[in-house]
Amino acid sequence: MSQEDQLEMLITQTINGAIATIPAYLEEIKQNKDTLKVENAEEFVYGMIMGMALGMSGALLSAQKEMPTAEDQMKVRDISIQTHTTN
Repeated sequence: MSQEDQLEMLITQTINGAIATIPAYLEEIKQNKDTLKVENAEEFVYGMIMGMALGMSGALLSAQKEMPTAEDQMKVRDISIQTHTTN
């Protein structure tokens, strides 16, 4: 398995795990609406999931070679969107 395949698999696993937590995040936001002051809970949670995917992949890439390039980040975004829309 290539390094890119491994990265894609890890990103997919991270996103699938994050997707499973969406209902809990939305409920948390709903219950703490006044404290959190989130205007659009769905956008907020989507941003959290994308942040997890980009952060995890950035850490992996920088540990393996160097800081991720803009192209690397776009690949992660595309994998994230593809994974999110197929689940």
